[in-house]
Amino acid sequence: MELTGKITHVLPEKSGTSARGQWRKQEYVVEVPGEYPKQVCFMVWGDKIDQFRIQQGQELTVSFDLESREYNGRWYTDVKAWRVQPAGQGEDQSSGQDDGFAQPDAPPLFDEEPPF
Repeated sequence: MELTGKITHVLPEKSGTSARGQWRKQEYVVEVPGEYPKQVCFMVWGDKIDQFRIQQGQELTVSFDLESREYNGRWYTDVKAWRVQPAGQGEDQSSGQDDGFAQPDAPPLFDEEPPF
């Protein structure tokens, strides 16, 4: 899933230790424009916090996954970003510069033309 908007809040980074080791996450609020603007809080985990360098006021396109889990009879939903890039920068556009937002290109699905 993907949305584009302006970062309105950068929340404090949180960190801790779990059974799997050290972890850290940071949450951000992006306002999606429209007749009735919506605000969506999303999170970034681990090294991606440093990679994306998200700052308040930036116009960004955020690619994310939704994940829900149940705890004590209540459901909680996380919006986890896996790619963040400047708004208007399509996947096929490339300036050749590393701006710290886009992740490296994914490898092609096929080394040659598909067999059909």
